[in-house]
Amino acid sequence: MTPNQQNHSKVKRFAVIGNPVAHSKSPQIHAAFAKQTGIQLQYDLLPTPIEAFESVVERFFAEGGSGLNVTVPFKERAWTMAQGGLTERARVAGAVNTLWWGDARLHGCNTDGVGLLADLHRLGVDVKGYDVLLLGAGGAARGACAPLLEAGCTRLHIVNRTEQRATELHQHIARELPHYAARLSSGGLNQAQGRWPIVINATSSSISQAAPNLPGMQYMPGALAYDMFYAAHDTAFLQAAKAAGADRTADGLGMLVGQAAAGFAIWHGVTPEIEPVLNMLRAQLSHS
Repeated sequence: MTPNQQNHSKVKRFAVIGNPVAHSKSPQIHAAFAKQTGIQLQYDLLPTPIEAFESVVERFFAEGGSGLNVTVPFKERAWTMAQGGLTERARVAGAVNTLWWGDARLHGCNTDGVGLLADLHRLGVDVKGYDVLLLGAGGAARGACAPLLEAGCTRLHIVNRTEQRATELHQHIARELPHYAARLSSGGLNQAQGRWPIVINATSSSISQAAPNLPGMQYMPGALAYDMFYAAHDTAFLQAAKAAGADRTADGLGMLVGQAAAGFAIWHGVTPEIEPVLNMLRAQLSHS
């Protein structure tokens, strides 16, 4: 091994794994965090065939990789892989978005809910004392449930296109956090009726530019519609929310940076500043 190879080998390797993953801002975000904190790292995109997730993860760590961010559609499979090393947050969520290797085993955490709550706080929104309608029952929704309940929402109603998925998530969270079970409910998208002060879209509908169909759902005066996805312009969900009377709307760019910051802190032991990176990404989006 040459000296250059030795020096290069000391730079820890990270990546974001998903399908698709080409659009991911994670390499930019982690490069900005690294510059902020003076940490050297290599961070790549790791596009992965649906059937190959487990083998790609195993190979990444076998070859000396230090950490993976996990995105659609692999968060629940990452949770299964990290069973021996789940954080409490990940265990309750039933989904993992942050993986790392240590003490001869794979560890997993879920920082999605932390990122969501941090962004709601940044927007001046406190869920305490309010009902929350959560659209979707996949990995992103799973990460949000416990933090929303712990933050004091009075009711968390989970609805999903496939009602069974919403029911399963409802039952999973109720089992893991029985003291919050009375605040939980679930159903299909057609069971989102009522007037809601906070509506959070965790479905992948905005990727396909089609807003979820929510018959009978209304926004209360002053209501917030929040989309976990982001784009240069309003997503289909946010467009539909404005048309339906939502007074406030926000996309998930702040959540993306917030969950990344929490993952960065797990990996490196230092918490980076979110605001400068969020401003950088927002400026890039506005010019795209």
